[in-house]
Amino acid sequence: MNKYELAVVVSAKIEDDARAEVIEKVKNLVTRFGGNVTDVDEWGKRRFAYEIQKMKEGYYYFIHFEAEATVPGEVEQRIRIMDNVLRYLCVKQEA
Repeated sequence: MNKYELAVVVSAKIEDDARAEVIEKVKNLVTRFGGNVTDVDEWGKRRFAYEIQKMKEGYYYFIHFEAEATVPGEVEQRIRIMDNVLRYLCVKQEA
């Protein structure tokens, strides 16, 4: 199994409950495709370098997980259409 880090930027305009729900959905996607979430690192609200969808800030989350090589593609495909997710990036971590 490979180790991955998934960075997710969530809209700052939604409530705390809705934001937690978005991250929970992302974690469920990882486990649904056979991955194992090891850690969720919340950085909190950060200001963007440039506006994204007329927003100047968002909440940053970093989800670490272990999975087979096909899982990140499947997860990204689902995250792409999620509401309130402004940006995402999944990278493989070196051993």
